[in-house]
Amino acid sequence: MADRVHPHNSPLPGADETSSETSETTLKPSTPDSDKPVPPPGTYVIHIPKDQVYRVPPPENARRFQSLTRRKINRRPCCLCLCWLLGLLVVFLILVGIAAGIFYLVFKPESPNYSIDAITVSGLNLTAAAATTTSVLTVSPEFDVTVRADNPNDKIGIYYRKDSSVEVYYSDVRLCNGVLPVFYQPSNNVTVFRTALKGSGIELTGTMKNSLVQAQKQGEVPLELKIRVPVKIKVGSVKTWTITVKVDCDITVDKLTADAKIISKDCDYGVKLW
Repeated sequence: MADRVHPHNSPLPGADETSSETSETTLKPSTPDSDKPVPPPGTYVIHIPKDQVYRVPPPENARRFQSLTRRKINRRPCCLCLCWLLGLLVVFLILVGIAAGIFYLVFKPESPNYSIDAITVSGLNLTAAAATTTSVLTVSPEFDVTVRADNPNDKIGIYYRKDSSVEVYYSDVRLCNGVLPVFYQPSNNVTVFRTALKGSGIELTGTMKNSLVQAQKQGEVPLELKIRVPVKIKVGSVKTWTITVKVDCDITVDKLTADAKIISKDCDYGVKLW
C-alpha cells in the first residue's frame, strides 16, 4: 500500500515546533521555475495500484463491462451452430456425390434420341398466294409430323405425360401447334408416333408471303420445330419427379405440300430438371 501523505498545513506527528516550522517551510509551493503542478493546500494525494484500477471498474462503467462480457459469451454458440451447419452440408454433398456415382455405375444412363422422320403440309397454297395482290395473307395450315423417340437405356423407362407442346415456326412466326400422345416407353425401345398440328387465322405479311414463295421455288423452305414434353424417369420401381424434355429441330423441306420431303434436319436435345 502507498504511503499516506498528510495535508500540507498539518504538522507531522512526533515532531517539535521547530521541526513543524521546518516542515511548513519545506512543503511550501515550489518556485515558479518548477514545471511540476503543485496541489492546492488542504488536499490529499492517494496512490492506487494499477491492478486494482483495471480489476474493479467504476460504477458508471460496470453495466458496459457486463454487456460486453455477455456479447462475447453469446457469440460462441452462434459460431458453433454455423460450424455444425457447414459440416453437415459438406457431408450431405459428399453423400449425394457418392450416390450419383453408384447410380451411374449400376444403370449407366444414356440420353434418349429424337428425330423427325416425315412432314406433310396442307392448307398452305403458296401458288395461289403468289397470284394475290393483298398485303396480308391469312392462312390456316395443318402439319402432320412423324417423330421418332429412341430410348437406348437397358434399365430405364420413360413416361411421356400430358401438357406437352409441339410448334412449327417460319422466321419466328408460328404456323401451327399441337401436342404429343401420352404413353410409356420401356427400355431399349424405339417409338415412332404421328402428331397433327393445326394453325388458325395465321396472318402473313407481304414480305413473309413473298419469302415463302421464293423459298419454295428454290426447293428449300427452312422450318423450326420445337417440342416440350414433361416426362418421368422410371428406374426399377422408382419414379423421378417431372422433368421437361426440350427438343429443337431445324428442318428444311422442298415444298409445303402433302408430298413434302425433308432435305436436311438437325435436332438438339436438352432437359429442364426443375
